[in-house]
Amino acid sequence: MGTIMITHDLGVVAELATDVAVMYAGTIVETGPAARVFDDPQHPYTIGLMSSIPTLGGARTRLSTVPGMVPTAETMPEGCRFASRCPFAQPICATVPPRVNFGSGHAASCHFAPLERRMELRA
Repeated sequence: MGTIMITHDLGVVAELATDVAVMYAGTIVETGPAARVFDDPQHPYTIGLMSSIPTLGGARTRLSTVPGMVPTAETMPEGCRFASRCPFAQPICATVPPRVNFGSGHAASCHFAPLERRMELRA
């Protein structure tokens, strides 16, 4: 038996889920075992979500946010739906990104995955 949970509460996901599918604007952008997705997120939206989780204890700091707004159904871009909010966006993002498999069931849909490679290119 399985359960499907739809939530924005990543703390609950971390506690209860074995597998995760991260969605943005109605499209799955990253999937995999919860531990792998939380330990090594590979889609810029997943990284933005993970950065917005508050921490308990320690100094109070402002939570990180994902800049911009979700496009409306009428203004949804043709390619990557996250492109208008993505720090890595380039002209290629106007096309649908490939689904890149990282092994062990972990995959993300991004032209620049694995993101470690993209970070190296920016350095």
